[in-house]
Amino acid sequence: MPLILASTSIYRRQLLERLGIPFTVGRPDIDESPLDGEAPARTAERLAVAKARVLADQHPDALVIGSDQVAHLGAHRFGKPGTVENAVAQLQQMRGQRVVFHTAVALINSRTGHTQLAGVPTTVHFRDLSDAEIIRYVDKEMPLDCAGAAKAEGLGISLLEALSGDDPTALIGLPLIALSRMLRAEGIELP
Repeated sequence: MPLILASTSIYRRQLLERLGIPFTVGRPDIDESPLDGEAPARTAERLAVAKARVLADQHPDALVIGSDQVAHLGAHRFGKPGTVENAVAQLQQMRGQRVVFHTAVALINSRTGHTQLAGVPTTVHFRDLSDAEIIRYVDKEMPLDCAGAAKAEGLGISLLEALSGDDPTALIGLPLIALSRMLRAEGIELP
């Protein structure tokens, strides 16, 4: 049964490659806006399932992976900044703070309709960064396509004081521990 990653994120693709199993990539066209009053964890979970569902509907005999991440500090959410100015502003808001990154992964067996879902939070404590540090980081890393503008898999790790969570890959965007469990439940052999 083919495995499809419902994401064009290079970071998610690189993470999934770690498992050493063949897969293809598809683009899920969905509205990623949060619903009114929706908790960040719920948004990530709903969107992970929605992304997987779009491609599962197009491929009736596949296992489809969807994933989404929502970063928040209290009621404020941090999306992909898109511009240098927004990246700097996000990091200025997060400096010295503990930000929660909720990463959800869904696996849909389009043959049976069986859906598995897991949410994996990671709490990230940012150092009390100076404006100069933030600007140097953004200029070097250009983290415009990452929620919260911090690439922990790259130079962004230097922005952090500490982090806590059950799966280090969740912070990058695809929780491989939970996904491995889901794939094994669907009969996929992993090393």
